[in-house]
Parts: sequence; structure tokens; C-alpha cells
Amino acid sequence: MSDLYAVFGNPIAHSKSPLIHAAFAAALGQDMRYEARLAPVDGFASAVAEFVAAGGKGANVTVPFKEDAFRLATRLSERAARAGAVNTLGFAGNEVFGDNTDGAGLVRDITHNVGCALAGKRILLLGAGGASRGVIAPLLAEGPAALAIANRTATKAATLAAGFADLAPVEGGDFGRYAGRRFDVVINATSASLSGEGLPLPTGVFAPGSLAYDMMYGKGETPFLRLAREQGAGRCADGLGMLVEQAAEAFFVWRGVRPQTAAVLADLRSGLAG
Repeated sequence: MSDLYAVFGNPIAHSKSPLIHAAFAAALGQDMRYEARLAPVDGFASAVAEFVAAGGKGANVTVPFKEDAFRLATRLSERAARAGAVNTLGFAGNEVFGDNTDGAGLVRDITHNVGCALAGKRILLLGAGGASRGVIAPLLAEGPAALAIANRTATKAATLAAGFADLAPVEGGDFGRYAGRRFDVVINATSASLSGEGLPLPTGVFAPGSLAYDMMYGKGETPFLRLAREQGAGRCADGLGMLVEQAAEAFFVWRGVRPQTAAVLADLRSGLAG
């Protein structure tokens, strides 16, 4: 019997995770199967228990269950504890191990695939929700010159920033706080690109040669990346690479081997363009 893995979400039919992990397993000769599982919004824990009873070895977790997975875990990685959310679960005996690979995936995509070193850079992170919380510690570990959080509600950004003050100084405030400031890397961690909603980004935040990075992705340019290009960002990148890299990190957590990502990312990218 092949080892069983899955991704849990609601909705889940759109997930590219089964394609990604099947490609990783084939390339590395790993005997495993990976499927998408729709969990009821109020029934995540029971859905996971059913999966484990069927022999499930590990799972990815996507919207809206990352906080449910955090509460379900009996042991957390340091990065999951920092994030307050779990996107990767491992099952062994009675233990449920919770990890968060989102930040590692983001950093790997930016530094390796996009080719933008983060050390010494001024970083502006847009949004103060779970997507931001999951990537702050990994971003700080790269040694940026500054990390600032912008959110529509200033107090939420300031509270989030204060939660990481033991690692490095982090600034938090509303979008207007950063008027007249310039940043080398601007990362959109809001859901604005999904809804088509605009962001009140002050003109001039993109330094010459800066990178605009949207955690979202889709066919064509996201609204945030279009705005960034119009405001003079030097480079633009979407979150498809983050999706593949966080999956590779999860694969490593489960199987102890790290997949190569370039070919899988290229295939997904051509599928979006097609």
C-alpha cells in the first residue's frame, strides 16, 4: 500500500497540491499517493480523524482550517507556534505534529526563484492577518534592514508587529503611515487580489529596482501587481512559486528528501498561461 497524504480545505476542488506532490513523488521515486479532501467547515477534526484511521501519514491544510489544525496539533514546530497557524500535519502514533511551511516557501521563492536577496532590504508587508503572521519570522531570519507592516486597521498591524519584537524591531501602522517612505520589497499578504479590491498604497513606496510580490496568483497580472507596475516597481512576482516551494518544504518534513521545484513550477506556469 502506498503511503497516504492529502490536502484539506473548503473549497478544495481548485487545489494544485495533488498535482505538485504527485510530480515530486514521481521524480524522487517515493511510494505515496496524495489526494484532495473536502472537510465540512465545522468538521475539520473529525475529517482528519477519519483520514488518520484510513492510514493517513500526513496532510496539508488550506483555507479555512489553518487555525483548526494549530489547535489539533499535540506538538508544534517553532515556526508554527510563531505563526499561530498550521499548514502541514504529520501523524505518528497518537502524536499530531503541526508545522507551517508558508514562510519558508515565500523566502525560498523570493531568494532562489526570483533571485532577490532579502538581507539588508527594506521590506513592507501588506496585511495583518494569518498570511502575514506566518511569514514574519522567516523574513526576519534573512536579516532585512527593516520590516514594516501596513494594514487598514493600524492597531491590528501594531499588535502583530509587537508579537515579533523579541526577534527584531518590526513597525506596524496603517497605509498612510508609510507615505514618503521607500521600500525595496513590498509583499501583498492581503486577499485583495482575490476580491479585485484596491489597496490604499501611498504613491512612491516602491524604491528604484524594488520587487513587488503578491502571495496570490492567477491567470494574468493580479490587481496588486498591476498597481505596483504603474507605481514604478522594478520587478513583479506572483505567489505561484511560493505555493510550489511551501509544498516542497512540506514534502521534506514528511519524507526527509527535498524535491527539485523548477520543472513543476514551469509546468504550472504554462498551465496558467494556456
